[in-house]
Amino acid sequence: MLRLKNFMANLYLGVEIGGTKLQLVLGLASGEIVERTRLSVDSLRGGSGIRDQIKEALPGLIRGRPIVAGGVGFGGPVDCKTGVIECSHQIEGWSGFALGPWLEAQINAPVGVENDANTAAFGEALVGAGRGLNPVFYVTLGSGVGGGLVVDGKVYHGRSPGEAEFGHLRLDRNGVIIESRCSGWAVDRRIRTAIMGEPEGVLARLAAGRDRGEARFLRPALDQGDLLARRLLSEVAEDLALGLSHVVHLCHPSVVVLGGGLSLIGEPLRLAVATELPRFVMHAFALGPRIELAGLGEDAVPVGALLLAEKLGFGR
Repeated sequence: MLRLKNFMANLYLGVEIGGTKLQLVLGLASGEIVERTRLSVDSLRGGSGIRDQIKEALPGLIRGRPIVAGGVGFGGPVDCKTGVIECSHQIEGWSGFALGPWLEAQINAPVGVENDANTAAFGEALVGAGRGLNPVFYVTLGSGVGGGLVVDGKVYHGRSPGEAEFGHLRLDRNGVIIESRCSGWAVDRRIRTAIMGEPEGVLARLAAGRDRGEARFLRPALDQGDLLARRLLSEVAEDLALGLSHVVHLCHPSVVVLGGGLSLIGEPLRLAVATELPRFVMHAFALGPRIELAGLGEDAVPVGALLLAEKLGFGR
């Protein structure tokens, strides 16, 4: 009965465009997802290839039903006022593209476009791990590293393109940034390098012979007490905590929410970051923010996109 009711309700479109993943969902203004299409991104096809995928998938997802509005979480800097993409750091063919107007023409409804980390932050702040807390800072640890800040229930924007580019904070004067140390690809690289010198452990056995995706084996290796996995987790948590100390000093969030694929390590990552953060924070902020895992998991961006479509005033 609930599903029938959902189909009769006003429907919104939510889109997540990342470096490896493309999601299109239909849902309600509350963020509830009714239907979903998930596709893999072929980076070699560039932005035009992703747009072709969206255009081909929409008719089967919508099936002639009217859409009230759409929201997009895009993996890169955007101009949220115009819906124009500034650039993608991972996929060619997006710079200067008017994604909002293009998608509006596809669905005959208004569309709002946000950076994906901002979109996920909005979802987590309203209905996820940050619900009832203010401000909320969200960190996405995926193919890249991003951040989003929600204050008083609204995404904070600085000067356009105004994003909380957490992944580009420097960890030293030589230009080492958080993304180069804590993204999924960076952790994969750390593991590949480490197991060359320590080939006998659990992590080395699980990740042997791979050239990507090694980070997925950190949790099972940790569960088996692998010392190398513990050391690598400690290094990643220390880098994240150092970066987050700047967020704490500047923004004073009540909670920091860890999301993205790397956050699937789960409680060991959350606890490690929470343990390391006080080392880098001034005594007056010693209690610091709560550190939480994303309550929406891998749905943070599409749920946030549905909420943005309604909350940013695009309903009609």
